[in-house]
Amino acid sequence: MEECGRCFRLASVCTLLFVIILIALPVGAAEMKAGTAKAVITPEDYQSNPRIAVMGGPLNGLNRDIYARALVLDDGANRLVIVTYDLNCLDVATPILRVRCRDELGIDPAYLVLLATHNHAAPIQIVPDNFDYGQWLADRIFDLIKEAVEKERGPVKLLFGSGQVKFIWKMGAEPVDPEVQLMKVVQGDQVVAMLFNHASHPVQESFTKIGAGHLGYAVDKVEKEMPGALAMYAAACAGNQFVKTPLVMSAPGFVVKSTGLKLAREVMKISDAPMTDVTGPISSKLEVISLPLAPPVSYEEAMELARHIPKDIGFVPYPAPNRGTNWIRALLKHYEEGIPFPTRTTDRVCTDDAFLVRELDEPREFPCIYEETIVSMIGPMVFVAMQGEVCAPIGVKIKDRFRQDMPVMVFAYMGEHNLYIPTRDLMRINKKVPKFLQDLYAYQPRVIQTQYASPVEWDTDVEDEMVDGVIQMIESMIEKKSSED
Repeated sequence: MEECGRCFRLASVCTLLFVIILIALPVGAAEMKAGTAKAVITPEDYQSNPRIAVMGGPLNGLNRDIYARALVLDDGANRLVIVTYDLNCLDVATPILRVRCRDELGIDPAYLVLLATHNHAAPIQIVPDNFDYGQWLADRIFDLIKEAVEKERGPVKLLFGSGQVKFIWKMGAEPVDPEVQLMKVVQGDQVVAMLFNHASHPVQESFTKIGAGHLGYAVDKVEKEMPGALAMYAAACAGNQFVKTPLVMSAPGFVVKSTGLKLAREVMKISDAPMTDVTGPISSKLEVISLPLAPPVSYEEAMELARHIPKDIGFVPYPAPNRGTNWIRALLKHYEEGIPFPTRTTDRVCTDDAFLVRELDEPREFPCIYEETIVSMIGPMVFVAMQGEVCAPIGVKIKDRFRQDMPVMVFAYMGEHNLYIPTRDLMRINKKVPKFLQDLYAYQPRVIQTQYASPVEWDTDVEDEMVDGVIQMIESMIEKKSSED
């Protein structure tokens, strides 16, 4: 009987301790889990069917395979999926993935962050002959995300840190952004993932053979230094920044490799130093930031521009020689048919072959409308992913606005299509220099017309409105988090 009494008292004490522990736990506290996966995305038919590359020529060989990588973070209430891929942009696969991930995995598009390395030695999906590759990518990446979800393990900690590299040059008068940012995912003593960025176009050893540029070497080196970890790179705001080499984005193989190793060494230096713990609840939202466009040139100027171009061929896709004059044909069409000119980017939708038009031939649930931005809160950290080739000073202004109060990690090249988002400074330079020198000094403002067939150019306030739009998104997320806390 006495033995039964002791058992009863022991059980009562254990129950009381359990209740105390439950009371002490923060409301809503949950274990953070993470899962990773990696897959080759080199076109399976690259030998028999040379794909058109980013630079416009066929890819007739293979230097090294290209990859997609997935990191899934699960706080128990929300699951954030971050995918990186050795591509210039994802394009065709983006709307397909948003539907499938939502319908089959319960992942809302605001929680699906698709990020490019901005690799120029890979197939470009805006070419109609490459659309099937984009559709194949959607299946491949969906399976990758599903695998990462199935491999979730925990508990994990998320750590953030930053450093700098010194091999960057830029277009424009504003300072270089040399920052390298790292988010490290750790389970006990094991590093699970290393997600890092920097603001630079890749430097490539070839534009005619499939490869990953200096970023591929950087990722390989980090994985070698961190056995068992998945290394992931995605580009920050690199629209006007490049690696210092004699030729823009091109260098001999040993230079490409050494540049990648320099980046990897800086990543490891950040990892070895004290880092900020950003483990915590996840929330995220996706919004379209409407950006301003300028009024059109006069009809007389339009007629003068059209004097020496074919006028009856419609829009021609990349890499056709007349692609750069699509915007002039669009300009004339607007005048001659009385079509209202767009005044904001939200007045147009982008087709798979990268034309800004009033509507798609076949409506879709997730059309590409500029400027899509995802802002996530990961614990105390702000995580920003902006669509398009955002120029570096825009990213710097966003980081500077918040970095004194909280960690902030900023990416560009998210989702579909690499429309340049230029700065006021680059627009000023573009207007100032002769046309034959624009590609050397500031080509970014012209891309909306020469590559995307817009009949009008950017308004000079585009930089300010881009920065303000992202800041407002972040502030609303912070306010919401504070009210919930």
